[in-house]
Amino acid sequence: MKKILVCRETDPRETRVALIPDDIKRLISMGYEVKVTRGAGEKSGFNDEAYEKAGAVLVSSNEAGYEGSEIILRIMKPESIQGVPSGALHLSYLDPFNEKELLNEFAKSGVQAVSLEMIPRTTLAQKMDVQSSQTSLAGYTAVVNAAAKLPKILPMMVTPSGTIQPARVFIIGVGVAGLQAIATAKRLGARVDAFDTRPVVEEQVKSLGASFVKIDLGEMGQTDQGYAKELTPEQIAKQQEAQAKVCERSDIVITTAKVFGRKAPRLIGKDVLDRMKKGAVVVDMAVSTGGNVEGSKLFEDVVTENGVTIMCGDMLERQVPYDASKMLSGNFYAFLTHFYDKESKELVVNLEDEIMRGCLLTQGGQIIHERFKNN
Repeated sequence: MKKILVCRETDPRETRVALIPDDIKRLISMGYEVKVTRGAGEKSGFNDEAYEKAGAVLVSSNEAGYEGSEIILRIMKPESIQGVPSGALHLSYLDPFNEKELLNEFAKSGVQAVSLEMIPRTTLAQKMDVQSSQTSLAGYTAVVNAAAKLPKILPMMVTPSGTIQPARVFIIGVGVAGLQAIATAKRLGARVDAFDTRPVVEEQVKSLGASFVKIDLGEMGQTDQGYAKELTPEQIAKQQEAQAKVCERSDIVITTAKVFGRKAPRLIGKDVLDRMKKGAVVVDMAVSTGGNVEGSKLFEDVVTENGVTIMCGDMLERQVPYDASKMLSGNFYAFLTHFYDKESKELVVNLEDEIMRGCLLTQGGQIIHERFKNN
């Protein structure tokens, strides 16, 4: 396998591209052959001419590019895989817990489907981890968006007219997105509080200059994938009660709490929003999976009766597509080089490798991944 197709995304909201010209140039020098659908990189700042200069062959459409392609790269899950050659390796986000029909379609078509979300969160796979690369940018963007909406500035300012106190920012969920949000808010001069159900992150929070909010929830921890474990209803109620007090005094609240493959926990209810200050901003980064905040809406902002703005925090990395594409491209490049055999100059699908075993869902006409084959 060495013939790659880089697809143009079909969702009009998608701004990113799977591979940038610089990485294509490096892959071609290794022995890969690359086709790119015209316009694939236009929204992220990479025009067709740049791809041609890198050595890629331009094709008119994704469907036209499927023929003869052995490796299909795209970002979001496809609406259809009609035309994708049997035996081809298809890499994209797949939302596998909610896309049983799509997985069955991949299996029946004989396509080998790699789910980017399922790449193991190990040290060896770090360079391939799209979740980390993209949510880091989303955490940054969440703070910038909230700061632009807030009717006050973030840093402390001492002037002849008086002293302006720093804004207070509360980050709920200290994964990759949360840590970047903390760092960004601190760089902008805010006073930052943060909470996570995993006590192990307290040291990281403090190292960034923020205060860690301690809430005793009993037994907590994280999954093998590095995500926070799902809380019991009793733990969620206790967390909400303690968080409410911090929300009341905060100017910006950013929620990042997602449980992989499950509905997002509800962390901020209407009763908490009603107690927050007029002009405060809440960014719900889990809105696409059910939302951490009551009343949040996908693709739109909401203003409550008491003047609190709830911002949609879905896919914020799309707002910085140039850098998001560079990072995604680096993730794809790392995957393609890790499984590349220098002697045969081919990508080898090696299921003895824990990374491939963790993210390859279909092969040989079947769903082969343990977590999905019996669903």
